[in-house]
Amino acid sequence: MEELLKMTSVLSGIDRVAAEQWRPLKSERLGLLANQASVDSRLTSTREVISHLFPGQLKALFGPQHGYGGEDQDNMVETPHSREETLRIPVFSLYAESRDPTSAMFDLLDTLVIDLQDVGARIYTFASTLLNCMKAAARYGKRVVVLDRPNPLGGDVVEGNLLEPELYSFVGPYRIPMRHGLTMGELARVFNHEFALDCDLTVIPMEGWRRQMLWNDTGLRWVMPSPNMPFPDTAIVYPGQVIWEGTHLSEGRGTCRPFEIFGAPYLDTTAIRQRLSANALAGCSLQEYLFRPTFHKWAGSLCRGFMIHVLNPHAYQPYYTSLSLLKAILEIHPREFEWKEPPYEYEFKKMPIDLITGSLSLRRGLEAGESLPLIREGWQRELRSYVQWRRPYLLYA
Repeated sequence: MEELLKMTSVLSGIDRVAAEQWRPLKSERLGLLANQASVDSRLTSTREVISHLFPGQLKALFGPQHGYGGEDQDNMVETPHSREETLRIPVFSLYAESRDPTSAMFDLLDTLVIDLQDVGARIYTFASTLLNCMKAAARYGKRVVVLDRPNPLGGDVVEGNLLEPELYSFVGPYRIPMRHGLTMGELARVFNHEFALDCDLTVIPMEGWRRQMLWNDTGLRWVMPSPNMPFPDTAIVYPGQVIWEGTHLSEGRGTCRPFEIFGAPYLDTTAIRQRLSANALAGCSLQEYLFRPTFHKWAGSLCRGFMIHVLNPHAYQPYYTSLSLLKAILEIHPREFEWKEPPYEYEFKKMPIDLITGSLSLRRGLEAGESLPLIREGWQRELRSYVQWRRPYLLYA
């Protein structure tokens, strides 16, 4: 275990709380929003660290999508409330009949501690859960303490169009790009100011994290933050590969490498590959791949598709690569291809692909055969503005 600590170049927020015996939490009634990936550098759960540092003060646990233990697989698979038997405290699901904490939940605590591992993509729902908790805390007069963690994609590179306000949803809480380059602590600062929440917010920053760091630079162990995010490589492809959730192609759920593997029974992989430009495959290689999902889309059917191998994560552009693949599939398989119909993440009218991309025009442009490089050029100006806009919220160089 000491060797593990020596390899760690980054201390997360929970490591700093433990090292500094963070006194402002003394005597407070505490709630903790966390899951199985909420661990310190010794792989001790944040629940154990908090309950040891502040005996008897932890009054409730809260779990995001997939559950406090990360046990539930898919979108709109709700997790029931439960109980933590060791501490004899309730475990409230924030992905149940409601995604909003209630006053009854917050009556049990003075401060909500939030320790969630994000994956750096706008669509990942932990950011929306963070926002909902901050809104509730402001409403009920409670404090929020965010224990920060690395963005596994780093904090320098951003990619994609900014979310259009009419498409705000549980997979798009604010006008940020798909690959946003922010940590959870920085997102909390954005939300508090931009939504004028007036939340009593404290962020415990990491020590040693720099914006150019990818996950493998941190020295930290990867613990799956959700069931289909098994490796840091999954997180790298996710800001692009998540678009398949808005189609009837398999995004690889039901395989051992979700999001890296994708396809459908009818794909002509040779024709698709030939349709792609060199720029579309920057930093990655496509391996033609046969797979049979054990569950989810096309369960039990032989699918033809690809596995994405990321060769240079600094050159790879996940959103552009996956949109290029989508465009090629639309052109080669216009009759077989289908968009997924609503509902999607509790939106029952809007098209899932529009919610995912955060754009009403992107799908239509692809369907109309517009040039993807020109589409991408259209969002570069607002992306440059975003990089300047986010500066006041950044905690790390």
